[in-house]
Amino acid sequence: MSDGKEVRTALIADIGGTSVRFALAQAGGPARQVKVLSCEDFSGPEAAARAYLEGIGENGLAAPGDGVFAVASPVTGDRVRMTNHPWSFSIAAVRQRLGLASLQVINDFTAIALSVPRLTAADRLKVGGGEAAPDAPVAVLGPGTGLGVSGLLPTDAGWTPLETEGGHVSMAAANGREQAVLAVLRQSFGHVSAERVISGPGLCNLYVAICRLDGLDSTAEPTPAEVTGRGLDGSCPIAAEALSMFSAMLGTVASDLALSLGARGGVYVAGGIVPKLGEAFATSPFRRRFEDKGRFSGYLAAIPTFVITHELPAFIGLGELLE
Repeated sequence: MSDGKEVRTALIADIGGTSVRFALAQAGGPARQVKVLSCEDFSGPEAAARAYLEGIGENGLAAPGDGVFAVASPVTGDRVRMTNHPWSFSIAAVRQRLGLASLQVINDFTAIALSVPRLTAADRLKVGGGEAAPDAPVAVLGPGTGLGVSGLLPTDAGWTPLETEGGHVSMAAANGREQAVLAVLRQSFGHVSAERVISGPGLCNLYVAICRLDGLDSTAEPTPAEVTGRGLDGSCPIAAEALSMFSAMLGTVASDLALSLGARGGVYVAGGIVPKLGEAFATSPFRRRFEDKGRFSGYLAAIPTFVITHELPAFIGLGELLE
């Protein structure tokens, strides 16, 4: 029996540094009419949204009344400036120009964090550790075009997500080789954040730095996909070392985050890179490095780590904001 309450349709978007994903959704329902567009093809999220809405209009679907966007940047006010893409926009202006009654904008990894309680066993791959402690904080991070970081804190009212810029913490070396690589990268960047090495561009940064350390030509810089492919198939020793160091450094940052949050509820890894590594990630240095924390190795050994394998976890999280 209907309670007479109007069921509103919302435009939801996951805006990254490379791609923007759009869909329609209603409270309690799945994302539908999903479409992925390239950010570089549009002047901003408004133009990309218009292209998407024109497409669904041609299919005879009604325009959505509200919007909920996740964006790969800090959201501290009306003006949003993306960290790894030139887009900059006013939330109020985009809402008005798209004819939306309301528009919520949150950090993309905050949206992914909101998805975690809704994930099923089929949506995640466990990579080591024990069982998650109920009612304990959860850590979420993941490399893509950048490095997103968030978490969930248990409260009497349910889970509270965190909006953080933890991807920009200073990267620490765990051994001499990593220290040498970071020293090379400081020559180019000054401050070497975790994102400078744990992301798609970061994987290429590691490759170039290793080439320079070993006196090899680094002028023909490969793409992240090429480094990954050559590293996985063993056809390039430099790519294999870069991918191994990438995984180890991700373990360092993940364990630092777990200790900082007390994330005995588990650590979840998302983003556009790690889920594509499949079983190779499970045998990478990630988990060994995660537990390599001296006196707190036992504490970390008990914490489970998971790879989120669901293709659109941010949409699940955005759905939690719909009414």
